[in-house]
Amino acid sequence: MVENQPSSLSAYNGWSSDTALREAVAREGASWASGAIDAYGALTGGELVAEGFAANENKPRLKTFDRYGRRTDEVEFHPSYHRLMEAAMRHGVNGFAWRNQNRVGAHVARAAIMYLGTQADAGICCPMSMTHAAIPALRHAPGLAEKWIPKLISQHYDPRSIPMEEKSGCTIGMGMTEKQGGSDVRANTTRATRLADGSYEIVGHKWFFSAPMCDAHLVLAQAEGGLSCFLVPRFRPDGSKNAVEIQRLKDKLGDWSNASSEVEFRGAHGMPVGREGRGISTIIEMVSLTRLDCMIGSSAQMRQATIQAIHHTRNRRAFGKRLVDQPLMRNVLADLALESEAALALTMRIARAVDASAKDQHEAALARVATAIGKYWICKRTPSHVNEAQECLGGIGYVEESIMPRLYRQAPLNSIWEGSGNVQCLDVLRALAREPASRDALFSELRSASGLDPEYDAVLRRLVCALDDATTIEHRIRFVVEQLALALQASVLLRACKEGGDIEIAKAFCRSRLGGSHGIALGTLDPEAPIGKLIDRATVFD
Repeated sequence: MVENQPSSLSAYNGWSSDTALREAVAREGASWASGAIDAYGALTGGELVAEGFAANENKPRLKTFDRYGRRTDEVEFHPSYHRLMEAAMRHGVNGFAWRNQNRVGAHVARAAIMYLGTQADAGICCPMSMTHAAIPALRHAPGLAEKWIPKLISQHYDPRSIPMEEKSGCTIGMGMTEKQGGSDVRANTTRATRLADGSYEIVGHKWFFSAPMCDAHLVLAQAEGGLSCFLVPRFRPDGSKNAVEIQRLKDKLGDWSNASSEVEFRGAHGMPVGREGRGISTIIEMVSLTRLDCMIGSSAQMRQATIQAIHHTRNRRAFGKRLVDQPLMRNVLADLALESEAALALTMRIARAVDASAKDQHEAALARVATAIGKYWICKRTPSHVNEAQECLGGIGYVEESIMPRLYRQAPLNSIWEGSGNVQCLDVLRALAREPASRDALFSELRSASGLDPEYDAVLRRLVCALDDATTIEHRIRFVVEQLALALQASVLLRACKEGGDIEIAKAFCRSRLGGSHGIALGTLDPEAPIGKLIDRATVFD
């Protein structure tokens, strides 16, 4: 008889069980979408978790040729992955914000939907994030936008490899980086030659061609006028397969259910998106949206890791009582919950800034700099957070029957994708130096919490001095960005107290993350921290 071993976490509603998420969605103006979020949450804590296990146990497979030797370049997915994608599109991970773009908080609501979906399996994130984020870029080509956008924001998932005209719903990927350049896309060598009909012939390669099963990809290539952006569909206008050959699928650390590839363009058909030479400016808003999605995905992984740790420790005994009742374990669990809640709070605040950017210059300027700050810090924190949660489970957390190894493999991805930590920090430095509006918006946001906590006020004063000293700023920028991220998280938590948020939690964050009463490792909160309250807020079941 097996004793003292917890059962797997039972099915739960990811929305109704998440106090911090419901509060953040209300605070950032998207309460009107609670019904839609709840509907997806009912799946993401239950049946979609099982689909995520199956999809990761059965990785995608590349089918380069058919039985007759014809080149096909198809990627074969397990049925569970298709069910995850179908649910994601039906509930709006790809298109909810754009279908509701005239409603305040549409991007906040969509962020909550993606946050829930990622907890079941992160493999949907790459194609769903790029499909969502491609909309602003495509608007630089009105003809393409009219044709493609209705299908990209569709709620219908159609995995068939057929021309987009025959489909009710489509997805889109990205092909930006090359072997010799990586993040330095100006080093790209792929060439695009203009043809008489206005289309382009593209020859070259892409080192990371994300989600190769998508119906089209946005690709950067060198045209006569410089680095430019192109839409490269899977099929040519005549219905024949486009000349995009998949060389291999990447054998990745994590993200197993999703496919990433290397490709060669052998005279591929492409259509221009934006003007020649303006490729980077054309896709920059897309990159900003995918960076926000990195924050959403990492915050979601923290949440899933936290609830797994709490569930296990509530149902296992050691040394005469439940693990969750052991003082040192309670410190760890509360600290995990605090880190998770702070990550979510900042992510949703930035989602609101993105949402308001079209009509509010202050919010647009804040989004430009805060997205890079948040992406750097939240994605950087996730691996250590997941590992600490994994440790709460002990050996069970290290074997594949648990979700924890999958979370741990996934955890580093978002800190690498869409620009590593150094790229984010240099983008922050560039924005603060070249865009006075971004600096003004950032410090206006931070000053809005002035006077609410002494540790916070002290950090804010130090940040002003740190940025005013330009002599070694590039050398110090990682430390400065880290402090900016912590200050932004604290400011959201502190100001939330004015709207019913918990002052004890905000104060505990300031003491631990800003005031020096915290160690480097998680589980080092001071005795004054609201330990029980943090654990209870993060617990799925009473």
